[in-house]
Amino acid sequence: MATFLLIIIYLAFIGLGLPDSVLGAAWPVMQTDLGAPLETAGLLFMTIAGGTIVSSLASGMILKRFGTGMVTFVSTFMTAGALLGFYFAPSVFWLFLFAIPLGLGAGAVDSGLNDYVATHYKAHHMSWLHSFWGVGATLGPIIMAQFITSQNSWNNGYLTISVIQFLLVIILLFALPLWSKVKAPSNTSLNKEIDSSTLESTHGDTANISPLKINGVKLALTSFLFYCGVEATVGLWGSSYLVDVKNIPAAVAAQWVSFYYGGITIGRFITGFITFKLGNRTLIRMGQLLALIGAVLLVLPFPPTFSLVGFVMVGLGLAPIFPCMLHETPTRFGKNHSQTIMGYQMAVAYTGSTFMPPLLGFIASQTSIGIFPFCVVLFIAAMLLSSEKLNKVLKRKSSLNRKDTTSSVI
Repeated sequence: MATFLLIIIYLAFIGLGLPDSVLGAAWPVMQTDLGAPLETAGLLFMTIAGGTIVSSLASGMILKRFGTGMVTFVSTFMTAGALLGFYFAPSVFWLFLFAIPLGLGAGAVDSGLNDYVATHYKAHHMSWLHSFWGVGATLGPIIMAQFITSQNSWNNGYLTISVIQFLLVIILLFALPLWSKVKAPSNTSLNKEIDSSTLESTHGDTANISPLKINGVKLALTSFLFYCGVEATVGLWGSSYLVDVKNIPAAVAAQWVSFYYGGITIGRFITGFITFKLGNRTLIRMGQLLALIGAVLLVLPFPPTFSLVGFVMVGLGLAPIFPCMLHETPTRFGKNHSQTIMGYQMAVAYTGSTFMPPLLGFIASQTSIGIFPFCVVLFIAAMLLSSEKLNKVLKRKSSLNRKDTTSSVI
């Protein structure tokens, strides 16, 4: 039964990923049909992510009152209805209106499921969970590209994705009793694992101080800010860059962006197996370096095919970073503060998704979308720098804790 619940959680993350990548893939066609300026996509994205921030900050209270299963069901229903609204929307105003429930629906379920898996399951399950988000994020542009190619219609693409979401809503409705039945017995072994892995992190007086004052927390938040800034920026503006700068047809550009999300998906699936051999910190560093190399390929004046390679490399590089950083939270900062810090991390992550893509869109509207690859390189470099500084802080803290332990034994 616990395995069946895990399958339900994976399905919920497919539904979470489906809408995330569609707007960027469809925007080159939507912009023409609606007569909207380029930066409108960034503002729509900001509205969606803003709703996600609000619901994620309130998720702790909501989850405690209604439970993860009910929150997941209601949130998925909200996103399905919002996507149906996108299909019927006659103007940009209505898109903004339906963007609000689309964002609100995503935030609570994302925070709830991430905290549930980080607390109750091992690292490979977290990677596979986000791999299934990638399945949804990959399918979104593929579905949209199919309708753009065959019908030159973005509306029907949104309708199809909405129908898929409603089917998921039905599954979640029938699965509601399952959450209460398997929740309690699934966490025993993992809690022992977390307790033993966080002895160093919780040593000392950190239990009595504000989570934001713990050494390294702000650097971790910075890493999440730039990670989500990169992921969202590539997903939103990748198609526009390929169409306007590389002269790639809109349908082909949408497919290439789906390969980017495919890289994230496949990378996270593979990462789930690699976690048996390599630690989270090593995987985070390797992913950041690979993503940086892929971003540099986008900057260099190579033929368009190299852009496809660059998109896939960035996706593969980003794959392990987010789930590994989330799963590392109890180890980095101790179990006592992990739930609170997890909430902070999700809120800051959504802040990066909210403001960085629109900022690039605003600058691009004043200059050129050609700045896209340079911004991607800058964001990844900033993420790598903050992550490496955090590793140094944690290493120093670990060394001091071992000295304190040795002194107390003597």
